[in-house]
Amino acid sequence: MKLIFAGTPQFAAAALDALLAAGFDVAAVLTQPDRPAGRGMQLVASPVKQLALRHGLPVLQPQTLKDETVQRELAAYGADVMVVAAYGLILPSAVLTLPRLGCLNIHASLLPRWRGAAPIQRAILAGDTETGITIMQMDAGLDTGDMLLKKTCPIAADDTAETLHDKLAALGAQAIVEALPLLQQGELRHETQDDALATYAAKLDKAEARLDWNGDATDITRAVRAYNPFPGAVVMLNGTPVKVWQAQACEGTGAAGVVLAADKDGIVVACGCGAVRLEVLQRPNAKKMSAAQFVQGFVVRVGEG
Repeated sequence: MKLIFAGTPQFAAAALDALLAAGFDVAAVLTQPDRPAGRGMQLVASPVKQLALRHGLPVLQPQTLKDETVQRELAAYGADVMVVAAYGLILPSAVLTLPRLGCLNIHASLLPRWRGAAPIQRAILAGDTETGITIMQMDAGLDTGDMLLKKTCPIAADDTAETLHDKLAALGAQAIVEALPLLQQGELRHETQDDALATYAAKLDKAEARLDWNGDATDITRAVRAYNPFPGAVVMLNGTPVKVWQAQACEGTGAAGVVLAADKDGIVVACGCGAVRLEVLQRPNAKKMSAAQFVQGFVVRVGEG
């Protein structure tokens, strides 16, 4: 099979790497234009582009796929299928129908649950105990196409968005390598999604990462895990925004937001239901540190909120 690969972040690079290792004929790679990053805001190539260039693959970085010139360029490759993973651009109908076998998406949830941009984080926030990968035949809707293959993945009690991402990236790579030969042989069964069971995984907003102490302790600790590494859960301590990278629900009672304890074991804050122990924190322009290190250089007063 000749394929075009479309993807941008590390999640997609894992799939491209697996396809190349399995010997698939990747005719071209689509990825987002280089973006400024780092303190110097220098243009940086995406993980997918970096991998593609190491393998000497043609790389296309259009601003849009609605351009007919771009569409003709894609058509010239004569690809049997396009594999899409976290690409970041909408595929118009003209592109979806270009390959002989259409376009397959590697989606990081068990569809129809968590359609949309942030399925990994939303699964953790919701307290899901299981997620997975769905290989989907793409259509014009938002993650609404027929499901072709699924692989499940448990969500561990200590999984962050980062650790779960890495598990699903590996699982997605495995799934697409398995799915493509079955697709070619006509052995994949198309399963229509039940729209009544669909949930929406909205894109993350930095504003939502500020923790609300009026909530349940379990929900707050899930938020800490879901927003790690981006955008990072934030609390206000003595009027200073502090990022929280690790926290545990614990026993404790008091008015929501009031500090119940602050020592080497953590900073315990009362919630609307229960309490939360903050264990790894980060002040602005500082490194992440344990609670024991944090309280040595930052005054946290017990009894204050």
